[in-house]
Amino acid sequence: MFRPKLPAMPQPTGIVTPPIVIEPTTITPGTPTAPQAPTAPAPSRPTIQVKPGTALALVGGGTAVVLVVGAVLVSMLLAVAITGVSVALVAVVLRLLVNDMHKGR
Repeated sequence: MFRPKLPAMPQPTGIVTPPIVIEPTTITPGTPTAPQAPTAPAPSRPTIQVKPGTALALVGGGTAVVLVVGAVLVSMLLAVAITGVSVALVAVVLRLLVNDMHKGR
């Protein structure tokens, strides 16, 4: 009763095609080709030398980007918090008004 019943393997239905016989083929060696002439290596990219003034400019620019992005994210968080508080206050005021209407005051 508690033993699972395994289904029998279904037999294929419809037209069954016989397996295809693959015949071996012969391999013919190809003709050797002449070696190619060596190509010139691609010119390497010039190296960038960072001077102290450039390094300071990069650090200053990165700091400015981080500060601007941080200010934007903090302002968005503050806007969401202010909106949440204002919605909560409106809900409390509406609840008080509805309760007063039901009491008949």
